[in-house]
Amino acid sequence: MKLSKENAEHYMLQMYQVRAFEEQAEKSYMAGKIHGTMHLSIGQEASAIGSISTLEPTDFIIGHHRGHGLCIAKGADLNLMMAEFYGKENGYCRGRGGSMHIADVAGGNLGANGVVGGGIPMAVGIGIGLKMKAENQVLLAFFGDGAASTGAFHESMILAVLFQVPVVFICENNQYAMSFSANDWTTSKKIAAHGEIYGMAGSCSTDGNDLIEVKAAVGAAVKRAREGGGPSLIVNDTYRWRGHSKSDRNRYRTTEEIEEWKKKDPILKFRAYCVKEKLLTEKEADQIKEKGYSDIEAARVFAEASPDPKVETLEEGVYAP
Repeated sequence: MKLSKENAEHYMLQMYQVRAFEEQAEKSYMAGKIHGTMHLSIGQEASAIGSISTLEPTDFIIGHHRGHGLCIAKGADLNLMMAEFYGKENGYCRGRGGSMHIADVAGGNLGANGVVGGGIPMAVGIGIGLKMKAENQVLLAFFGDGAASTGAFHESMILAVLFQVPVVFICENNQYAMSFSANDWTTSKKIAAHGEIYGMAGSCSTDGNDLIEVKAAVGAAVKRAREGGGPSLIVNDTYRWRGHSKSDRNRYRTTEEIEEWKKKDPILKFRAYCVKEKLLTEKEADQIKEKGYSDIEAARVFAEASPDPKVETLEEGVYAP
């Protein structure tokens, strides 16, 4: 796959924006500016950017609780995203969604839910709707390796094939479902094999830290879905550098293991590819990195200066009695 210089610059900028957003999120939490918890995807940038780069602006994604990177990859306004993260009135969801539930329906990001595997059956329903609309749209449905062990996953695979929905299911295997190692029950290839078992063409596993490999695999699946070929299951094998959430002390894995995966940094891997292919120089890559971090710093300033929701608006948008 040959990238243009423009695409290389765009993907690298998004990867650095994701990394910078996550690092800033951690800093803001430690400074007591964010309440609750969060789930960081530092180390998984290639999966989000590589997968979503295959979509058209009119296509959709549905994510999971580790979704900051997905949001940025789908073209989120960084100011509105950071404001939502801070719980501000002018955030994407008026501060009601926070870290786990940032959504931008107009931009094709249908958000996420906090139930492990909960978005997978939703994706089938959305896929049926897209098929009925017949507007040639595709949905990428993201979930983790832990979700692949749920009943909802298997039931959804069956229904997705039955209705031949235009959905690409993407399992981001970051090696741990909370503190439980994926290697204790399966492998990326075995998860991908479920797609073949249920009759999905083109299902496979990838090096999820290699943007080019991810883009090629997901791109082929998106093309197939758009042309009426039905769903696929892609497993991106990656790794989260941080704990499951901010309360996670990482006592179930070694420092050596984490450091070994850091050597496979997806940003550095893509950067090396771009330099080797003469798409970017080292200086240009440094400038893109600087812009990525500068963009997130500007978003932080915007969010911290934004208004809090008013107490009297608390029940607005709540429809259950």
